[in-house]
Amino acid sequence: MLRPFLVSTLLGCATVAAALPAGAALDKRAGVSSAVTPEQARWNRTARRVTIMRDKWGIPHVFGKTDADAVFGLLYAQAEDDFNRVELNYINALGRLAEVEGEAEIWRDLRMKMFVTPEDMRAKYAASPAWLKKLMVAFADGLNFYLHTHPEVKPRLITHFEPWMALAFSEGSIGGDIESIDLKELERFYGKKSALALAGSPNALDREPRGSNGFAIAPKLSASGRALLLINPHTSFYFRPEVHVVSDEGLNAYGAVTWGQFFVYQGFNDKAGWMHTSGGGDVIDEYLETVTEKDGSYVYRYGSGERALREVKVTLPYKSAGGMASKTVTAYFSHHGPVVREEGGKWVAVKLMEEPLKALTQSYTRTKARNYKQFRKTMELRTNSSNNTVYADADGSIAYFHGNFVPKRDTAFDWKKPVDGSNPATEWQGLHAIDETITLLNPASGWIQNTNNWPFAAAGANSPRRQDYPLYMWSLPENARGLHAVAVLDKRKDFTLDSLIAAAYDSHLTAFDPLIASLAAAYDELPAGDALRAQLAPQMAALRAWDRRYGVDSVPTSLAIYWGQDMVEKASAAAKAQGVPTVDFIRDSLAPAERLQALVRATAKLEADFGTWQTPWGEINRFQRASGDIKQRYDDAKPSFPVAFASANWGSLAAFGMVAPQKTRRIYGDRGNSFVAAVEFGPRVRAKSILAGGNSSNPASPHFSDQAEMYSKGQFKDVLFYKADIEKHLERKYHPGDRSDQ
Repeated sequence: MLRPFLVSTLLGCATVAAALPAGAALDKRAGVSSAVTPEQARWNRTARRVTIMRDKWGIPHVFGKTDADAVFGLLYAQAEDDFNRVELNYINALGRLAEVEGEAEIWRDLRMKMFVTPEDMRAKYAASPAWLKKLMVAFADGLNFYLHTHPEVKPRLITHFEPWMALAFSEGSIGGDIESIDLKELERFYGKKSALALAGSPNALDREPRGSNGFAIAPKLSASGRALLLINPHTSFYFRPEVHVVSDEGLNAYGAVTWGQFFVYQGFNDKAGWMHTSGGGDVIDEYLETVTEKDGSYVYRYGSGERALREVKVTLPYKSAGGMASKTVTAYFSHHGPVVREEGGKWVAVKLMEEPLKALTQSYTRTKARNYKQFRKTMELRTNSSNNTVYADADGSIAYFHGNFVPKRDTAFDWKKPVDGSNPATEWQGLHAIDETITLLNPASGWIQNTNNWPFAAAGANSPRRQDYPLYMWSLPENARGLHAVAVLDKRKDFTLDSLIAAAYDSHLTAFDPLIASLAAAYDELPAGDALRAQLAPQMAALRAWDRRYGVDSVPTSLAIYWGQDMVEKASAAAKAQGVPTVDFIRDSLAPAERLQALVRATAKLEADFGTWQTPWGEINRFQRASGDIKQRYDDAKPSFPVAFASANWGSLAAFGMVAPQKTRRIYGDRGNSFVAAVEFGPRVRAKSILAGGNSSNPASPHFSDQAEMYSKGQFKDVLFYKADIEKHLERKYHPGDRSDQ
């Protein structure tokens, strides 16, 4: 699935004035004519059919007569809250990031343009069913109407949105299939840079992992006798706002929407809820192509013959100090997919799912599914390519789908490695039916969980069995959060919304259970006269006495995490070389002396940064939102809130980690718990939620940071799902385009 590298991790966004290059949509905002165009007349008619109700948290509840009306209002409301992120997602999705960020981004643009071209998306739009075309038109109209009514907003590049653009960005996950293509390797191949200059980065698992938690509780384990769902994506902060979108045609979805999309990605309606977690099956394959030059062109071996590589000239415009410039490269494609790197003298082509029309259909229609049968019907499109889904509904069903798009392959090959592209036996053999994939429906355990881990602990003793499925149907191993989730869910009864939230914020850092046991053994093996015995005695006493639970007042939490971070930093390259998660490597493979020396270094760093290693965790671990910039800048001198929960790497179910380079003494989280909700299904939906910071990116808005302190403490607000409740807590009610009381 083409899921672009999203704005959550892009560079900063200083406003620039950039002219659209040739072939782009015309600037419909240009000109001075006061005449109302047919397009503007359509916008005005639609706006009158839409009502936006902003509640006391600034959350937009968008009501429209039709689904298309509601989509129009939803995109207008998103643009009000953060047009910058909306636009940048599409700049990136269309492979035009270098036009606003500069030459450094041309390889990211090339990666996108290998899969997404306006011509192809326009053709797919033309082939779309009428109902979906209406939604795509409404998507573009909502954004264009916002720009029309907000002339002070100056887009960086896209001054007019087109309906087909929705197909370029059809699935809302953070990260995804296309990001498996390494940009450094792509540049090395097409830019002819030296291998030394493009040395690989450390193991990605030394950073806060992208991922999520999803829990579902069956009626027999809930105090109310109703199913419960925990929605807990771990994303970059401010990656998705909280929205509610309703129509008279049956749409009634509440939850998190990725900026610029017209479907609620993780959320619920009045009868059912869905939570996606990353890390399903192995759905991306690399093919080693044996390439030779013949008569000035390139061919590659296939079976007993040869095939010509398709060559495509790709122009990559970019912003430079002297204005716009461009670079043109020739991209190569085998029948497997684009060539993205070289390995062992062979060219490597990538094959992945390319079904944007089906993907957009599935992403939208699941939000209207109101029972398991309807939801499963949407899954039959099989375009949710790397995500797992945890599901619950008002009928009392709970379910789990480990992945959705799973190609059939010959199990004689190791699909975790590149396969021989010349061998026809390595071709995909269609897709697995849902019944052939790893699924659960109403397991006897009464609960389901996924934490980006393998599916073989999803329901305790009632989990799927590893031996029943080919290896390519799962891609990630067990993790510390998975062990933690089983511990808080197994053999529990009488769950309520509050106790489900408490379970999701349970403070045990499970990864440190074996780590500290190994450290204690290493310390105890020191000779009696070893200087480290006295040097580390106070630290060891603190860690031995620690219950492995985080807290803002906890000194051992600080010491353990700095110790763990030091080990990860030092061992990352070795872990990557062995192909294992870094935390697993430091658990299983470090020598006793390495564990002890890491504690020495962690002690010294805490003392250097804070004056003493005995510094409470809440003095170090902080939440700060100082600006609406996509690239946040943190400052120890500015206000912030202490946060108890920690990185998911250490088994913290409530995740809070820092991916940005740390230039401060304190740790300022930028990834982890973002939008979190707990939902109870019944005759009436009951739900509670929390959002990192607030729903608006405007620092002048009261909703920029009105949830910040609550977020830092894990305190939730009541979701206002029904119109009568929204009215009781109403801040503003208006039609799109009405700016009278802003």
